[in-house]
Parts: sequence; structure tokens; C-alpha cells
Amino acid sequence: MSTKFVRYALLASLVFGATSSGFAHSIGDTGHDHAAPRYDFTVQPPTRIVMRANDVVFLAQATAPRAVTAPANAQPSLLSSAFQPFAPKVKTRTDGQFFYVESDGMPAHNMMVGITAWQQQVPLPQPYTGANAWRIPLNPVPAQAPASIKNRFLRGAIALAANGIPIFNPQNNRGDISNEIGELDQWGGHCGRADDYHYHAAPLHLQGVLGKDKPIAFALDGYPIYGLTEPDGTAPTKLDAFNGHETAALGYHYHASLKYPYVNGGFHGEVVEHEGQVDPQPRAGGGREALQPLRGARITGFSSKDKRYSLKYEVGSETRFVNYTLLDGGAVKFDFVDGRGQVRTETYSPRQRGPGGGDRPTGEPPGKAGPQKGPGKGGPPPPPPVRGEARPPRGPSGAVAAAGDTPKRTGNFTLRSPAVANGGALPVEFTGDGASATLPLEWTGAPGGTKSFAVIMDHLDPEGRAKWYWVLYNIPANIGSLAKNTQGIGTLGNNSVNGRAGYAPPHSKVPGAKTYHLTTYALSGPVLLNSTAAAVSREVLLAAMKNLILDSAELTVTYDRTGAIGSPNGAPGGKGGPREAEAK
Repeated sequence: MSTKFVRYALLASLVFGATSSGFAHSIGDTGHDHAAPRYDFTVQPPTRIVMRANDVVFLAQATAPRAVTAPANAQPSLLSSAFQPFAPKVKTRTDGQFFYVESDGMPAHNMMVGITAWQQQVPLPQPYTGANAWRIPLNPVPAQAPASIKNRFLRGAIALAANGIPIFNPQNNRGDISNEIGELDQWGGHCGRADDYHYHAAPLHLQGVLGKDKPIAFALDGYPIYGLTEPDGTAPTKLDAFNGHETAALGYHYHASLKYPYVNGGFHGEVVEHEGQVDPQPRAGGGREALQPLRGARITGFSSKDKRYSLKYEVGSETRFVNYTLLDGGAVKFDFVDGRGQVRTETYSPRQRGPGGGDRPTGEPPGKAGPQKGPGKGGPPPPPPVRGEARPPRGPSGAVAAAGDTPKRTGNFTLRSPAVANGGALPVEFTGDGASATLPLEWTGAPGGTKSFAVIMDHLDPEGRAKWYWVLYNIPANIGSLAKNTQGIGTLGNNSVNGRAGYAPPHSKVPGAKTYHLTTYALSGPVLLNSTAAAVSREVLLAAMKNLILDSAELTVTYDRTGAIGSPNGAPGGKGGPREAEAK
């Protein structure tokens, strides 16, 4: 029997401002494991661990083959056996049709170390629970036309690992293979634009907990994904184009590989493809805008303790840190420490993003510091502004978050509407399916020194691009409300629906609930713009008032044209008529 060894240090440091503390954990501690094996594709995953002196761990691959038989209707028990070793962090349930998996999207192993093409995201817990849990068919059905993942399904997950972490297509949103361009850490993962950690390669390291006889993941079509061998230790034979085959013992199943496609190369079973991803799947949550890649950055450390996290990275000769703490209510406090030890602190509130989180969208090569497409208010934190690394303004397409896109928000300044509660369904009269009226708004608690107000209504489309429907500024400081269909108050900007001045109501062509955000800004002075109303976009206004914002308040509403939310009849059109270039 041959034995292979992987050697790595079991040390991690945690840096918070001027203090530093070290801590480490043993492999196999599924509750809190900060020393997972390096994601080395040339080495078989470990199944036995031998501790040695001086903080060095040797991982020995020496597992005897096991005989495997598959009982009838084995799918539920097979699913349970794969996910159960990661309980209680991973929770499961069934309803007779689907197997549901709940997790916070944070693996027990360490994360992020080794990434050299970084988009400035950091791992944050995700709300993969309740109605937002992952679901796997209990009775997979072979597809009439099996679908390859090559250059398809580039958004969202294609599989779910046994530790509750989603697995995305090996290709990123641009079609590049993430593992080949420095985007993945030592465990085959990284963070999407919603700070959602996920894999882009098979998590073979999970066999250190599971053994070889259990799947390491399940594709979202319901079929299991095993490691590099069959459960009995033999090499798989006659694999199809999707890295799968059928055996008498297991039925149809996929196998991981050390090269593309790494996981299932397609879907042998039935799935629904919608907007470039398997549908439905959970929505990732984030509170920050997505930024451009940070050129020359290399992540060298990541550590955590309780609800505190520290990511260490290098740019040239400088060492920098992103230290962050999870607060009550889903908020996150960030300390961005630059190479000179200067600290910038920001706090972000949660905001739900689109399905499946997401990676860098099409168009930006790794490591480029230029504008990134697809930002929004649910992506990663901005880095500290070091030596001229200012955030570029977003263009008309919503490419890069404009300054002021994550404004100061104390909580003392509040926004409400007499027509809809925060988080509630937008009444149809305020949409393109109804009278296209503007929503009545009321705000209180403006800070002292407020000289004017501004209002923006916006939304993130499935690609993470900002769409805006209402831009209104230079509202006098003595105004504390806007009536329904308000006129003659403040100065109008344009909308992204038709590019014209004025309000454009939500009127989505895509089924399903959409979330819209109304933000009121308290400003220290008037906004001075020498532009026509049709030229003042959301980005133009944000850039113009970035140094004037004293406080801000937000109201979130939803709308669903299918009739489930907001629209009682789900009519495809209404008094508002069709809209040009409708936002999703």
C-alpha cells in the first residue's frame, strides 16, 4: 500500500488593530477547523491524520477498500449520511420531494489563503435557512437532454458540498477557469460579490471527515458526487462527458477530478435553467457594494475567533488587513488597516442580493484595477484608500459603485411610507401595472445642519447592475414628506428605464419577486449641478453629493408581477403601459 504525505504548518495569527493573538485547531474538528489541508490537486485527500511535534501535521493516505452495496430507494439515507457528519452546523430536513440543507455558508476549514486574483470580498455568514435553504431532489430524474455546464450555468451553484458550501461552475462569469488564474484558495474556494464563500472545484479535503465511501457533494439535479475513486477504492471506468457513470452498486453518480471539470461536467438529471443558473436556489445576503479586483494583492492569512475575523494580504512590500466583527442584527463592523497602520472603520447593514451570490461578471480580467461591472449594495467591502487607490465612479451602466453608495447611516434618521411597510409588497398603483404613481414618503430625525434632502429609488438586476427609477434632489430642509404623485418639490433627475427625467415605475418582465430600495439623504447643503435633468443619473447625483451626506435612511419594498406579491391580479400590463428597456 502506498502512502503519500502532505506537510503544512498548523499556525494562524489573528490581527485586530494593534493587538495580535494566535490560535490553531486540529484537522477533523468539524466544529472549528482552521487548518485544512492545502488544496493540492496532485495529492489524494486524507482519510487518516497523524499528529507530530513542532506544530507540523502529516496526513497519511492509507485506507483499505470497502465493499459497497446500494439498498433500494437509498437516496434519502445517502443524503443524510453525507451531510450528518457536519451537524449541527449543517441542518437537514425533507418534505418527501426534496432534501433541504441549511447552513451559514461558512466552512469549518480556513479560507481565502493563497488567492492572488482577489476582488476584495471577505467571507460572511449567509442566510441559507428556512425558505432560503438549498434543496436537492430526493428522486432524481434523468433528463431527456442532459445539459453541459461548459460555458453555461455560469451564475450560481451547480452542486452543494456535504459541509453545506455551494459549488459553482469551474468557470467564472467570464468563462475563465477560476483554478487556473489564481482566484481560488487552498481549499478550492473564494468569495462571490455578496461575500458568499463557495467552491469552484471538488472539495476533496472533505474525505478527511467523510471517508471514501460517502459522496463529497450532490449536484443540484440530485445525483451524488464521489471522490476520485469508487467507494470501494477502485478507479472509476467508462465515465461520460459529465464525469459520471452508472454502476450496479450506486446507480448513476458523478466523480471528482483533478482537472476540468473538477466536479460534475453537466447535469445528467433534470434541472431548470433561468438567467444563466439552476433555478431555484438560495439568495446570498450582503451589505456592501462589489468592487474591482485589487491588482497585485496576495492573501497570506485568514483567522477567526468567535465573531471576529481577520484577513491578511500583501500588495508589493506592504502588509494590510481587513478586520471585521459580526454585530447584532446582521450588521458588520469593518476596520481596514493599510500598510502604514492607519485604520478606517465602516459599518454595513445587511441587504439581500440575487440568487446564488455571484462572482466577477463578464468583462474584467483578473488582477485588473480598472472598473468592475456588476456592483451593487450587496458585495464586498472597499479596501482602505492607500496611496491613491481611490474608488472610481460608476459609469452610466452602473459599472462601479459611486462614492457615497454606502452612505453614513446612524439609525436616528428614519424613512417610512404610509402606503407600505418596510419590506412589504408595493401596491400595484405605484408600478407600471397600475397608475405609475410615486410612493408617498415621510422622514424624521434629520441631523442638525441639514440644508436639503435627496431621494433615490433603485434595484439590483440579476447581474448585479444598479437600475434606478427615481432621482430627486435639492428638496428643501423644511420638507419632511412627499405626497403621492408629488410635483413641484425638489429637482428631478433621470431614470435608467428610458433615460428621461422623472419617475419610471417598477415593471419587470421577469417573473418572481424583485426588491427595490428607496433611500433618503440628509445633506449639509444644496447639490450644485450644471446639467439638464435628463443628464442627472443616480451615479451623477451620488458623486455630486458624496461630501454633503450627513445621514441616510432606507425603505425596502418588493413587487411580483405574477400576483404572489404586490399585484393582486398579476396582470401583464396596466394603466402604466409598457416601458422601454425594462429593468429586471
